Amino acid sequence: MKTIVSWSGGKDSSLALYKAMKAGHEPVCLLNFVSQKHGRCCFHGVPAGAVSAQAEALGFPLEQRSVPDTMEGYEKVFKETVRELMRKYGAEGMVFGDIYLLEQKSWVERVCGEIGITMIEPLWESKPEEIFKEFVSLGFKAVVVSAKADIFGGDFVGTVLDASSADAIKEKGACVCGENGEFHTFVFNGPIFSREVRITESEKVLKEGFWRHWFLDIRAFAAGDAHA
Repeated sequence: MKTIVSWSGGKDSSLALYKAMKAGHEPVCLLNFVSQKHGRCCFHGVPAGAVSAQAEALGFPLEQRSVPDTMEGYEKVFKETVRELMRKYGAEGMVFGDIYLLEQKSWVERVCGEIGITMIEPLWESKPEEIFKEFVSLGFKAVVVSAKADIFGGDFVGTVLDASSADAIKEKGACVCGENGEFHTFVFNGPIFSREVRITESEKVLKEGFWRHWFLDIRAFAAGDAHA
């Protein structure tokens, strides 16, 4: 089935893409949303250009859209864009990286039903520990780009996830996949990448607001050498 991939640039969407491809689906594009207010990818805070570099390394067209910071505005743009991409690419399905949040899956199910596109959830109801282990064992590489400051210190941001990271995350009382928004990641390499996306300049920043968050402000990035 030709599929659109809901793309955050993080570990869950990357693994969902990988598993959808293994299941025989044909991804036709990555769909990524950027905040109108901040000019960066929603929730993750990653520059739009870094996600473009990801898409190039993955070999898929990237469809990026700007959205307002309200749920109503986001849903309106989401529906309009998915309908547009269904016509453009002949897509019949859409891949998501949800794991266990029923409220989020219910929203996806309702909206996809209203659009008329098949929802594909490769990670749904898998155990977070198993997802984390599979992600790392497959050779994906992800850096933590945001984290709630009431859970994690600034030292967590900027770290590259490995097999030992799961225990450290659980010690903080957080989901190892950050499914409740405890942290977000940016995937820069892996088995479906043709080359690495190298972060060459960054700075840790603490943002105050309704939630206090640490962010890795990615200032510059570059494409690495092609994989052999």
